[in-house]
Amino acid sequence: MHPIKISSTSDRYRQDITINDKFHLTADEPLDLGGDDAGATPVELVLAGLGSCKAITLKMYAERKGWELASVDVDVSHQKINQQYQISVRLHLTGNLTDDQRQRLLKIADKCPVHKLLQSEAQIETILAD
Repeated sequence: MHPIKISSTSDRYRQDITINDKFHLTADEPLDLGGDDAGATPVELVLAGLGSCKAITLKMYAERKGWELASVDVDVSHQKINQQYQISVRLHLTGNLTDDQRQRLLKIADKCPVHKLLQSEAQIETILAD
């Protein structure tokens, strides 16, 4: 995996993000926090990663099983309660699925790599580059 490169811009908080030398995103803060609202906030990008990972995981699983999962829509939100963040994920599954299949997909959604990463006690090392 290539590192993800984040570069400051001449704008106050805006960051240019390059992934695998070919995908480009922008992160920024909203106007009320002094940003230019030129892109998603870093937290929104994390939540989008979680939601998209769950949707992809479900599509892959249903495909392997031969289930008729036509589409997956995911709503992700978060809030802070008593000094702890709570992430809420709402899955909308469309297709000719039995109740058992829908329940199995609900369990599989929590096995996506981003869900596991966010629930783990990942060690993050920050160093100064030369």
